[in-house]
Amino acid sequence: MLDAIRWDTNLIRRYDLAGPRYTSYPTAVQFNSQIGTFDLFHALRDSRKALRPLSLYVHVPFCANICYYCACNKVITKDRGRALPYLQRLEQEIALIACHLDPAQKVEQLHFGGGTPTFLSHDELRQLMAHLRKHFNLLDDDSGDYGIEIDPREADWSTMGLLRELGFNRVSIGLQDLDPAVQRAVNRLQSLEETRAVIDAARTLQFRSINIDLIYGLPKQTPENFARTVEEVISLQPDRLSVFNYAHLPERFMPQRRINSDELPTPAQKLEMLQRTIEQLTAAGYRYIGMDHFALPDDELAIAQEESTLQRNFQGYTTHGHCDLIGLGVSAISQIGDLYCQNSSDLNHYQNTLATAQLATSRGLLCNAEDRLRRAVIQQLICHFSLEFDEIERAFNIDFQGYFGELWPQLQAMAEDGLIELDSDRINVLPAGRLLVRSVCMVFDAYLEQHGRQRFSRVI
Repeated sequence: MLDAIRWDTNLIRRYDLAGPRYTSYPTAVQFNSQIGTFDLFHALRDSRKALRPLSLYVHVPFCANICYYCACNKVITKDRGRALPYLQRLEQEIALIACHLDPAQKVEQLHFGGGTPTFLSHDELRQLMAHLRKHFNLLDDDSGDYGIEIDPREADWSTMGLLRELGFNRVSIGLQDLDPAVQRAVNRLQSLEETRAVIDAARTLQFRSINIDLIYGLPKQTPENFARTVEEVISLQPDRLSVFNYAHLPERFMPQRRINSDELPTPAQKLEMLQRTIEQLTAAGYRYIGMDHFALPDDELAIAQEESTLQRNFQGYTTHGHCDLIGLGVSAISQIGDLYCQNSSDLNHYQNTLATAQLATSRGLLCNAEDRLRRAVIQQLICHFSLEFDEIERAFNIDFQGYFGELWPQLQAMAEDGLIELDSDRINVLPAGRLLVRSVCMVFDAYLEQHGRQRFSRVI
């Protein structure tokens, strides 16, 4: 079992820098408009030839209400009818993509995100899943990892029953904070009772896993009231928890301009919130997986980390990183072999392009040998907190210390500060450095200084 993380305030203050979350390397900041549908078709052909298993991500952008903190690609509307033309184009995209793949390629993982996927009516959800099953090889034995994001204000027992019937066996529940004053400040009023009802339904209907999302650093939060939220959440016993740091970037995300910056907690208060949260979750038996994520010891993520099979992709930590990821819907990102590509983030452009029977691929990146090497290094560090040089040397036919010689002074400084152990044959991220693993990964990021750090949130 991995050692527990250790809180070191001085280390955190020194290394709490802005940087990528490394759901990919290179990150989406490096995507460019040179990548188009031809590249996507070429990658799909390679996937088909290799019969690689698939992971599908489906983006449903609609929300009935705006949450002021949100930085997702979404469309705020009370008009449920807006979903119909979107679904028509989404079904076209599904058919266009699927004809380039082999029916034998099993869909091991499926995830509906948003927006609010349950913005769709029951009939629309049924039709969308039927269309996916028609064109892709979805598993029928409940062995797949099929998840959906849930807003408890948009779901009830009948919704949960429908989702289970359609094949979903995991739910991720947005909660953020239970304090009414905080909820009013971010325009998301959601009672504990609403959340508990959805969780009770999921357990009764035998969903395999429940994740709850929390955010610290929101307006009107204090270490005391956030600790009460965490205490209530622990009593709900989710299998996984995501505890995100709120990044206040009103110049980039318009809804955040409605947040009164004078009501935001101070950096010191945010650190105290995180420290208390870690202490509470650790005492309740949760394991720190990394990058804001916690899981019970018998959860698949915790087991995969123990067995050194954990991976990371655009859906976060995963046990299905070996799959080709197909992103469907506006702004969705695919990762197929060495190709990253993203659909247009503009809803009208996405729909109009598909109306002409063309895919809405707008940008992306094809990894080169250097990218693959650094991706492997970052993946090992961020998933397992350790890196054996000989594994990288064998896979990429390099001498690790020779290849990364110019980085050695930075790594040695981190070792002297107690962030990592640095030997001639390995890097080990120490318990005091695990909260700051992004800072270790940044050392190996060849693009970081080229694009600056203003596009990224802080590590903590």
